[in-house]
Amino acid sequence: MEPKVHALSYFEEGFLCSQSILMAYGPRFGLDQEIAARLAAPFGGGIARRGETCGAVLGAFMVLGLNYGHTSTDDIERKEKAYMMVNAFIAEFQAHVGSIRCRDLLEIDINTPEGLELARESQVFTSRCPGYVAQAAEILESMISW
Repeated sequence: MEPKVHALSYFEEGFLCSQSILMAYGPRFGLDQEIAARLAAPFGGGIARRGETCGAVLGAFMVLGLNYGHTSTDDIERKEKAYMMVNAFIAEFQAHVGSIRCRDLLEIDINTPEGLELARESQVFTSRCPGYVAQAAEILESMISW
C-alpha cells in the first residue's frame, strides 16, 4: 500500500495530521511507528492547536529531514539540500491549498475553547484535513525517490 493511503488511513483512525504523515513514511527510514506517533504528537492543530503550521506540513518536514537532513555539523551541502526541499515543499503546498497555516486552512482559530468547539461542530477536521494530508503525501511522493 502506498504511503498516501496509509497516511489517510491513520488519519481516519483518529491520529493527527502530523502523526499520520510521519507514521506512513517513517518506517521507510527505519523509524518505528510508535516512536513516529509520539514524535509527531505535539504538532497537531498547527502545533498544539495554536493554528500555526499545519500538522500535515510539519509531518512532511520531518520526513524530508529523514531523507535529506544532515547528521554532521560540517555537512553544509546536506543541510542546504534539506532547507531547499522544505522551501520547495512549502511553495508546492501553498500553490495547491493557499497556505501552510492551520488557522488559515480551517478558517477557525482552534486555539480557543469556542473555536475548537466550532471546528468540531462544523466538522472541519473531517471535511478539510484529509485533503491536506493527501496533498502533503502527494508532494512528498514527488520529492523523495525510493
